[in-house]
Amino acid sequence: MTDAPYRVLVIEDDEDVALFTRTVLEKRAGCDVRVLYSGIGAIDVVREFRPDVLVTDVELPGASGLDILEQARLIDPSLPVIVMTAHASVDYAVRALRDRADEFLTKPVPSTVLVETVHRLGARSRQAAAARQKRTVLAIGAHPDDVEIGVGGVLAAHAAAGDPIVILTLSRGARGGAADDRQHESLASAEILGARLFMEDLEDTRIPNSDPTVGIIERVVAEVSPGIVYTHTKNERHQDHRSVHEAALIATRRVPTVACFQSPSSTIEFRPSRFVTIDGHTDTKLALLRAFASQAGIRDYLEPDFVLATARYWSRFGTGRYSEPLEIIRDSAAIGAPSSIDTSAGAVASSPRPGEEM
Repeated sequence: MTDAPYRVLVIEDDEDVALFTRTVLEKRAGCDVRVLYSGIGAIDVVREFRPDVLVTDVELPGASGLDILEQARLIDPSLPVIVMTAHASVDYAVRALRDRADEFLTKPVPSTVLVETVHRLGARSRQAAAARQKRTVLAIGAHPDDVEIGVGGVLAAHAAAGDPIVILTLSRGARGGAADDRQHESLASAEILGARLFMEDLEDTRIPNSDPTVGIIERVVAEVSPGIVYTHTKNERHQDHRSVHEAALIATRRVPTVACFQSPSSTIEFRPSRFVTIDGHTDTKLALLRAFASQAGIRDYLEPDFVLATARYWSRFGTGRYSEPLEIIRDSAAIGAPSSIDTSAGAVASSPRPGEEM
């Protein structure tokens, strides 16, 4: 048993089954149990209650248990889900497994099986949560809005999974607008993610690839101890982006996982090998970009239809409807491991590069 009881959300429309499940889990497993009798409002309860384990029937008033599973995984990709049904059909089992249920139990469920399953999955859930807390994400950009354009969806998924996020912006983007305005916009964007913002004041268009850039990045790395770093690719027309890439590779040499994102100035040599599904996080990405109001009407690549079309294109190499592409420099910690966003962002797919056979 853990010090704190496992939080279990039970969604079951049969009141007798719900009472039995609650009683067993409270009395024999020592769990903190919340019960819903329909699928209505279930996702709001998942957000508020933050269960360690979700137990759901398949056929529910207001929503299918399998639909709830899919939506709950957008909030917490590592949430263990137990699907219960009185109909032990092959079709149900296949769909439950396809939708990534962790266990498929046929009613009536023996109390010993229920207790053992919840304890096992609850322990796994707590371990994943502890691992996430230790996995700080650092996103490094040359200018305000660089990281939001490149990995705004990925960062939103990290935030939804509970990963601490740090953004380092090396200039205030004075060539692209008033520096004070862009600083305030960066702060507003970071607030949406709940991210910690480091904002330096290196000269826009003249960021060096050595010191002080390397020293600044090293200082932030030492302070926040990231497990994952996202930064610019080397395949860039913009000199600041190339410089930040080169400096970041030196300064993050001991970080387990380093990946590079695409920007509007990336060249055709940008060759992603990982495609992070950001389904469920596109609204947040668009909100991040809207925070940079001074750029509205100036840069068409910030327009929502352009942003969504780009993410839609990259999804053809991964999974889901929308994806963000990454060039993987180093992946010792394995982006997409269960302790993160499954890139503890929607899932991360290792897929063929554009131009290669699918």
